Amino acid sequence: MVKLVLVLGDQLSKGLSALAEADPTRDVVVMAEVASEAGYVPHHPKKIAFTFTAMRKFAAALQADGWRVAYTRLEDEGNAGSIPAELLRRAEEFGTDTVLATEPGEWRLIDAMLELPLKVTLLEDTRFLCSHREFEAWAEGRKALRMEYFYREMRRKTGLLMDGDKPACGKWNFDHDNRKPASGDLFRKAPPQARGDEVLDKVLDLVEARFPDNFGTLRPFHFQTDRAGALRALDHFITHALPDFGTYQDAMLQDDPYLYHAVIGLYLNAGLLTPLKVCERAAQAYADGHAPINSVEGFIRQIIGWREFIRGVYFLEGRDYPRRNALNHQRKLPALYWGADTHMNCLKHAVGQTRDLAYAHHIQRLMVTGNFALLAGINPTEVHEWYLAVYADAYEWVEAPNTVGMSQFADGGVVGSKPYVSSGAYIDRMSDYCGSCHYRVKDKTGPRACPFNLLYWHFLIRHRDRFEGNPRMGQMYRTFDRMADDKRRTVLAEADAFLDKLASGATV
Repeated sequence: MVKLVLVLGDQLSKGLSALAEADPTRDVVVMAEVASEAGYVPHHPKKIAFTFTAMRKFAAALQADGWRVAYTRLEDEGNAGSIPAELLRRAEEFGTDTVLATEPGEWRLIDAMLELPLKVTLLEDTRFLCSHREFEAWAEGRKALRMEYFYREMRRKTGLLMDGDKPACGKWNFDHDNRKPASGDLFRKAPPQARGDEVLDKVLDLVEARFPDNFGTLRPFHFQTDRAGALRALDHFITHALPDFGTYQDAMLQDDPYLYHAVIGLYLNAGLLTPLKVCERAAQAYADGHAPINSVEGFIRQIIGWREFIRGVYFLEGRDYPRRNALNHQRKLPALYWGADTHMNCLKHAVGQTRDLAYAHHIQRLMVTGNFALLAGINPTEVHEWYLAVYADAYEWVEAPNTVGMSQFADGGVVGSKPYVSSGAYIDRMSDYCGSCHYRVKDKTGPRACPFNLLYWHFLIRHRDRFEGNPRMGQMYRTFDRMADDKRRTVLAEADAFLDKLASGATV
């Protein structure tokens, strides 16, 4: 009997487990652009355009390889509107009740698939280096899950940057060398821009017509949309940016959104690139003397360490994980996250860049937009849904633990041992945002005091019972307690006034 072989928009890999288990002479690949996936959060238009274009090109590549592909475009008559409904429609069309699928990366879609009145087999997603079973075995019995120790196991498993059973250059982690601010460089090469083609042009017109009110700029469109383009982006990074990636990976410049970052996360997460091959390219650059150990190790750690760890946490913690709120933060997400005016230059640039590019690097997400949301007590579910909506590389398995866990500490410490909070001093040290800001980063109180300075102490004091005993945070409380009484009162009162202004919808 014919089987339906489901391929989702983030499973664009010819080595996909569902394809490997199917028979191209008999079975039918099902791919569909559906309203439910395009609209369960208001996705950035660039993300929708990237996904649909990459799907159409991947379907054509499968057909060229001899597969029979039943492809549904968003605008097609008869489009059933959701992945389960499309499977039911195609099952009736081809006279089958059997579906092969690689496990989706979001619980909501897994559950929807398992509820179908069809024989659905969900196969392991073998594109990842650590299976659910391996991660569960590693996590069992541990008091805390810490990425650094998981990462070492992944280094041993893959052999990447290993000298026998020892890490290359005698250290597992060179993060200490990777915290320098960057200066402007007219000769720094940006990632290669997409080449226009008929498929992309038609999708851009479709997205422009169907999603006119979604937050984000659709044109110019710059992402690659097939494997060949993704490989060009990887080649560019290895050649031009990897040597300096490590040193400046935490830096932020308001007129240089990319710096030395790879900007390949969306290609990895959609399946156009595979993690081990990417890491092997970086490791070869180190072996060839093209890139230093701190850059290569830092890059590889993000993929086989952090990316795999985050996925493990998402599936280990279960379906409720994206809705957790350990700190009971309840404030609404401010309009400035959707482009409303703000006097805070760092947020204005981070959100503006997100609007225009559907991209921001990890420190902009963690220490600007995420830091502010955490300090201000924004509901983490709203923060989670914003990140899921606005970034082209965002899928729930990777986005939720990064946001709910690392950024917002809403999981109570599953991902991180302490909340990632800072005053304006960190942003000033790592960026050029503060020099042209309405607020003064050196001012701790007063009408021009940096809001990060005020909210930093406000956050610590309102959560004192939870964090005062944390060995990594005790010094912060001792510093606050050494302040004069009137200064402590002023800081907290001005923070309260700022939060009231924020809640009122006024420009802050």
